[in-house]
Amino acid sequence: MTRLRVVHLVDDTTAGGVMRVLDYITTAPDLAKDADHRLRSISRSRWLPERVQADVVVSNLAISWRALPMLMALRLMHPRTKVIHVEHSYTEQFVAVKVAHKKRFATLICCAYRLFDKVVAVSHGQADWLKKSGAVKPQNLSVIQSCVDLSNFRKLPPPNTPLRVIGAIGRLDEQKGFDLLIKAFRQTTNPNIALHVYGEGAEKSKLQRLAKGDPRIEFKGFAADPVTAMAAVDVVAMPSRWEAYGLVAIEALAAKRLLLVNGIDGLRDHLENGAQAATLEGGIASWQQTIERLTVPRHYKTTHPDQPKIRLEDNYALSWSKLLHSL
Repeated sequence: MTRLRVVHLVDDTTAGGVMRVLDYITTAPDLAKDADHRLRSISRSRWLPERVQADVVVSNLAISWRALPMLMALRLMHPRTKVIHVEHSYTEQFVAVKVAHKKRFATLICCAYRLFDKVVAVSHGQADWLKKSGAVKPQNLSVIQSCVDLSNFRKLPPPNTPLRVIGAIGRLDEQKGFDLLIKAFRQTTNPNIALHVYGEGAEKSKLQRLAKGDPRIEFKGFAADPVTAMAAVDVVAMPSRWEAYGLVAIEALAAKRLLLVNGIDGLRDHLENGAQAATLEGGIASWQQTIERLTVPRHYKTTHPDQPKIRLEDNYALSWSKLLHSL
């Protein structure tokens, strides 16, 4: 069997979830069994992309009106090449929270997605929105839940009881909802619990002001080793305002940490593997009550989140293989 040459295009190499996924897909042995995956960075300032020598081109590029001419050129320059787009960013809640001109945005994504042979949603929650929106025809849509190597997370021992340290891990950005988490945590009264915030970002100063005066809240900075950060917490909280999938969620579940998520977008995918849903609709009080319930010893269940029946890395490799061989 001829090995497929697959080139993954990216226009933002900033350290983060997308680059971690791309590093994994280009280095994982299971993914290399029937395809040669390579990464190429391109500039957002270019109107014309360079021609790519590949059997399949995978776009991990940002969709915008400014980028649309470049995406059209990419399609025109590769008329015989299969071109796939992986949507890492846009979700139903992103549109609800951040998009002012919704009809204009709907026109943009419809025009952009039709340039590709296939569009990949990174979660079932995101795929449901894409189908409902009409932006992608169902036959052109695939779901491949994002993944990284989880082996070192699985090696971590489960947390001790009672649960004491809650972790908020990710960019300090409006999207992640850490401001809501801090407000909720400050309303709890247990002096023996702590909230550890891992990450850097534009909202750091705002979050520190919200936390001021509560010695239980600590800012740990950027976690260069996510396994070490996960080992230091007992519960992981993800109160995101929007989230396409959430790598922190699969890492927390692999590490047998209790996982609290806002039940929206791709975060809903994690419920079947043991995540517990809190909700922003219930406001800060809902998160406060959830935190208090989980950190009171008599309410803590001694069981830990169930591990997925199939290793997520295996499922990821199988999904990519299935997609590539369907083209």
